[in-house]
Amino acid sequence: MEDTRPLSIRRGFDDTKVWIFDLDNTLYPSACNLFAEVDRKMAEYIVRLLDVPIEHARYLQKSYYHDYGTTLTGLVKLHKIDPHDFLEFVHDIDLSALEPAPELERVIASLPGRRIIFTNGSRVHAERVAGKLGVLHLMEDICDIAACEFVAKPSPDAFDRMVRRHGVAPGEAAMFEDMPQNLEAPHTLGMTTVLVHSDYDDHRAQAQIRKWRTLPDHIHHATDDLTGFLESYSAVPDK
Repeated sequence: MEDTRPLSIRRGFDDTKVWIFDLDNTLYPSACNLFAEVDRKMAEYIVRLLDVPIEHARYLQKSYYHDYGTTLTGLVKLHKIDPHDFLEFVHDIDLSALEPAPELERVIASLPGRRIIFTNGSRVHAERVAGKLGVLHLMEDICDIAACEFVAKPSPDAFDRMVRRHGVAPGEAAMFEDMPQNLEAPHTLGMTTVLVHSDYDDHRAQAQIRKWRTLPDHIHHATDDLTGFLESYSAVPDK
């Protein structure tokens, strides 16, 4: 889609000192279907927890995701599960479909300032995935859902917790995400926001993206090539 908005809205990166990356379907391309494995494991967890058929488990999984922001949040609120047990189960996946990304490693290494992974998943999962990609050593830290006391994106409270925990000045930060609703809070805080297009079509937000003719105000940039975008970021007009 073409971004026809004025440059005052299309913010740049001249002031960016903290680069914050979502993990799943953002740091790696959704085409590798890695998150589909996590998705399948979440349904399996619900089958075991509630002793329901897989079809009903899938229905509950998506209902909790849509209603509460994450499946985990719904399970905690409605079924009082141990979130650590859930995360350990759903992130026990095969990473063989994920390839090392030396070009992504090169461009992230060239970014000036700090780099943080901010994920609704677990630290262990983020470490495994970022390690396989070859970018883990470039990250200052990982802010996972446990570090936010299981308050998940897109809740503004999750972003407030991340900002406080890592001493981030929002006006000096850029947030990269594949889910557009997860960019509303960072935009409100004053971050530069980048939507990384995902082919993972399992949320109503993805259907809405296809109807866009221009980017909404809370999304300053969009790309389907994170590596290429980061490589050319210095050419993006400043705010």
